[in-house]
Amino acid sequence: MAFSGVSVIKFAYILAMLMAIANAEDIFLEWHVAIDTSIRPVFADQPVITINGMFPGPLINCSTNDMIHVNVFNKMDEPLLFTWNGIQQRLNSWQDGVSGTNCPIQPGTNWTYVFQTKDQIGSFFYFPSINFQKAGGGFGPIRINNRIAINVPFPKPEAEFDLLIGDWYQESYKEIRSKMKKMQWAYFNPPDWMLMNGKVSLMNPNTTEHESFTVTKGKTYRFRISNVGTAWSFNFRIQNHRMVLVETEGSYTNKIKLDSLDVHVGQSYSVLVTADKNPADYYIVASPKLSHADANSSIYGVAVLHYDNSTTPPIGIPPKGLDPFNLQLSIDQAKDIRWNLTTGAARPNPQGTFNVTNVTLSQTFILQGSLAGIDGAPLYTVNNVSYLTPETPLKLADQFANGSGVYELDKFPVNASNVDAIRGVFVATGIHRGWIEIVLQNELEVIDSWHLDGFGFYTVGYGIGDWNPQLRSRYNLYDPVVRSTVQVYPGAWTAVYAYLDNPGMWNLRSQLLKNWHLGQELYVRVYDADPNPSKERPPPENLLLCGNFEPPPSPPTPSAPSPPTPSAPSPKDPSKGSATSQQVAWFKILTVYITTALFIGQ
Repeated sequence: MAFSGVSVIKFAYILAMLMAIANAEDIFLEWHVAIDTSIRPVFADQPVITINGMFPGPLINCSTNDMIHVNVFNKMDEPLLFTWNGIQQRLNSWQDGVSGTNCPIQPGTNWTYVFQTKDQIGSFFYFPSINFQKAGGGFGPIRINNRIAINVPFPKPEAEFDLLIGDWYQESYKEIRSKMKKMQWAYFNPPDWMLMNGKVSLMNPNTTEHESFTVTKGKTYRFRISNVGTAWSFNFRIQNHRMVLVETEGSYTNKIKLDSLDVHVGQSYSVLVTADKNPADYYIVASPKLSHADANSSIYGVAVLHYDNSTTPPIGIPPKGLDPFNLQLSIDQAKDIRWNLTTGAARPNPQGTFNVTNVTLSQTFILQGSLAGIDGAPLYTVNNVSYLTPETPLKLADQFANGSGVYELDKFPVNASNVDAIRGVFVATGIHRGWIEIVLQNELEVIDSWHLDGFGFYTVGYGIGDWNPQLRSRYNLYDPVVRSTVQVYPGAWTAVYAYLDNPGMWNLRSQLLKNWHLGQELYVRVYDADPNPSKERPPPENLLLCGNFEPPPSPPTPSAPSPPTPSAPSPKDPSKGSATSQQVAWFKILTVYITTALFIGQ
């Protein structure tokens, strides 16, 4: 029986999708993480965390559904973990790389992360997640490119640039960490510098090297900008050049033209910049919010947009951006950043297919970030609870002891503050396959940033003052942008929705490093009792054990016996195949299935 024309088109389309899945790649990386004291990014003798000798670290350049294998060799003098900011680790929180999911990689050892960029595209970054190490470097960019079968909603740019911007301390991260017991350092004393791809400002008289990007007149370029800092939000702009915002943390946005863009700690954006001015050099600027700093300050980041035939240095002073103290302007800009409902992203169907217009909420968290002194220690809290990191990762305790002896589920309130400020292991239930509303209240005097591992936030509302249920009427439920990190302005609130379809143990935290280090975090346990690995992955074969489950010391190695006679290798277990080979197998099965179904339907 012959296919109809419509059936042939359907079959060809589905075949293209399956071929894209089958062509997902395994990417193998080997990282040697070490301390380098010779880099001196701010002219001071201090330890800088490098990866394969690089600061910032190497780019992870991949595509949707690729499998990433990162073999991390810890050559530092203290334990280490990496987390993958915004990578959702679908069904696999074992690879998330935070204290609640993983035992740290000990000095002199190595461990391999294996994770998939499942159903994601966009701009992200990685960084060390424990021991205040992010303040010492170790961060780098992640690009997840669209599959060939999925159209990108803008013309291909001439080139792409990764621009990691972040604040930096004059002192070493170890020195700053050791001073966190003092109130002045815990609550005040912000970072001293702003770096662009690890380099200080062009305006600094001592610099011999600044960041520069070479462009050709008439061409358009994609800048992937990330705030990899620890404290400062910044405003980003390029002298005499407008930017077109197109993407943030895996979501294509409505295209909006901007003179400047606020980027908060932990956030990533893509902007298109067309080199349409007279050939010359132009300032690229990142200036801190809530600061009186001027262009000559060390916390002003300044780089150069260099036209390839330019002989003219930047003229005048770096351009000004949004008023750093006018938060309403920043809020208005944030509200203008909206989801592009008509384009596909990681999947061919439009992003707007997944909307929140008519969802039914299963639960609401109202979380307040604030300060507290507990037993003489200056700390940060969520609902008056400062997170106390146990020696045993929560995910490990969940797997082997149902959490017993490590944490008590739902011990602390998620929609009101605890009566007294206390320290504790804060773990809350997230209802599997339920919609959660999270209202984030900021009592601090700085712009806070919140991040939830494992999911994207639908950013539905911002407001000044205290949140109340009547404010839901002001939510944008039509086209809220989906992102993994959202800002909360001082004395204000931000509301987000998330669909908890990803079982695991997920970190919900402040992205401000002091806040996180001193307790402003909790974990959301999304549990599915079904042991089917298609619902949640089992522990990896190379699982590290520690805390309550630390293995006993190995017995002395006996004398080696004579080697046995070699035998033929046993056939390979198909269940142990690579991700790519498994995808090819599924591709063949599904192709046969679809072909049969289309014939039957004639």
